[in-house]
Amino acid sequence: MKNLYIALSFAALSFSVTAQDKQTKSADKMFNRFEYVNASKAYLKLVEDGKATAYVYKQLADSYYNMFNSTEAVKWYAKATEMPQDAETYYRYAQMLKANGKYEDANKQMQKFAAAAPTDMRAKAFKENPNYVPRLLDKSKLYNVNPSDLSSDKSDFGAVLYDNTVYFASARNGARKNYGWTDEPYLDIYMADYNTDGTITNPRTVTEINTKWHDGPASLSADGKTVYFTSESYNEKVSTKVKSANAKFSQVYLYKATKDGEKWSNKVALPFNGKDFSTSNATISRDGKTLYFASDRPGTMGGSDIWKVSVNSDGTYGEPQNLGKNVNTEGSENFPFIADDNKTLFFASSGKPGLGGLDIFKVDLSAGADATNLGKPVNSEKDDFSFTFNGTKNLGFLSSNRNGNDDIFGVSPICGVDVMILVTNAKTGEILTNAKVSILDEKNNVIASEVSNAKGEVQYRVECDKPYVVQASKDGFEGNSFAVTKGKAPSTKVDAALQPIDVIVKEDEIVLKEIFFEFNKSNITQEGAFELDKLVQVMKNNADLVILAKSHTDNRGSDQYNLALSDRRAKATVQYIISKGIAADRISGKGMGELEPKVDCGATCTEEQFAQNRRSEFLIVKK
Repeated sequence: MKNLYIALSFAALSFSVTAQDKQTKSADKMFNRFEYVNASKAYLKLVEDGKATAYVYKQLADSYYNMFNSTEAVKWYAKATEMPQDAETYYRYAQMLKANGKYEDANKQMQKFAAAAPTDMRAKAFKENPNYVPRLLDKSKLYNVNPSDLSSDKSDFGAVLYDNTVYFASARNGARKNYGWTDEPYLDIYMADYNTDGTITNPRTVTEINTKWHDGPASLSADGKTVYFTSESYNEKVSTKVKSANAKFSQVYLYKATKDGEKWSNKVALPFNGKDFSTSNATISRDGKTLYFASDRPGTMGGSDIWKVSVNSDGTYGEPQNLGKNVNTEGSENFPFIADDNKTLFFASSGKPGLGGLDIFKVDLSAGADATNLGKPVNSEKDDFSFTFNGTKNLGFLSSNRNGNDDIFGVSPICGVDVMILVTNAKTGEILTNAKVSILDEKNNVIASEVSNAKGEVQYRVECDKPYVVQASKDGFEGNSFAVTKGKAPSTKVDAALQPIDVIVKEDEIVLKEIFFEFNKSNITQEGAFELDKLVQVMKNNADLVILAKSHTDNRGSDQYNLALSDRRAKATVQYIISKGIAADRISGKGMGELEPKVDCGATCTEEQFAQNRRSEFLIVKK
């Protein structure tokens, strides 16, 4: 149902060119009336009767595209593109492939699209970063997404919370006649109660502003006294006749109403609506000074763009302004929502690099930066749109057809902290580039690893309420671990100062800190790796040096078992050294079992003494 507001202009849409074959006329007429359910049936009948052409396949695919039936759309776009097609068909085919998770196939179609429309912003964005999907999938999770009490078996979307009331658009009113695009009832604006326990109950229509046409979604001013909402120009007796469809179509208009007690009154169409374009899906800033909306008015870059208009203190409006290329593309941008800070804008886009269909993006309007994709789970391979957020309640909503129907989902933010790590030389303070920096959770699982940039920096985003440790290492320096200390601020800094390696080389031994092993294990720990890296550095600096690594166990377990365990530890130590580029003939290992304890404590060993006996030593065989 949201496709009504993505397409926007009923009169100004590019209607299909009627094919010469007379038998397609009936299907074309339904297509041009936006009756895609019936149109798809008519085109399928042509296919079944052996009368399909590239045109019929494209029309059939476009019918399913407009209904967001991605499986069927992919099937028929594959047929249509066996013959050359216009650039937008390749783009739509790619979108539907992404909606099915077929990203490699989608890239192939995007390459065709980019070749056919090389100056298109979407093509340029793809060519600059054709393999963006893996990075997008790895993006830190920003929100939890859960099903909402508001969803029904019909289309529901555009939920927004003001005080303790949720307003949303829904086609659940079974008494209304069905709309041919979706074969569902026309939309109404609903309101429901948001309760202290987080449940949402008592959905009911806002009867005083609903009409017999499509109505909704809505946006309220901060004081709750003004509502802006979407409806149709039929209310103003404005429509456009389209000969190819043999029908009249309305535009989508924005309206305003004011609160009179518990009812809405003084309903008026906004003065910047137009009979030749549509204007919809408004969001009003918290300070009441700016109204953002979607429109295909003159100056629009694609199917629809995000615009803004100033709201003056005397109730008049300024001149609408396009938000420009940081927000808009040659695709469709829609469903804007301005956050409480009056500068962060959330919106849906089919033109920016996403996971499939519509994705939700956000942009800081005060910074002049490009919009960023919110990633999963906010976005999915399907259509995701109409993101709203209530800062006071610290919760929000999004709409998505990820389950096959336009549904409303609840959104709660994950408390996050940006951790900035600066890697330096502990003795000189010099920044260290290309240092390996990992961040670990409380179970010592590596969450992510990167190398420091030209400024010696690496940045990670982590959850507020969990402990983390940073590990940093670089050739020629002692690796080390650093605790991440988080406060109430949205960011924190970790100074990862690494000591230059200064190893004691004796006549017959290289002295390192103990290479401890966990009880009953032979794998190299991160702490052990830090120490072994020092040995690697010494061996790289002394090309003739040959080392024997002796590995020891504590005295728990049988002699035979401990000898085998120590042999595994010796081999693990040797393999680590070799993995760092040291020739295999320069390092050997020998398991000593419990024969040479560092602390001869017998049956009375403490845990600390046991740990000291689980070690490796490094003897110089040849210099």
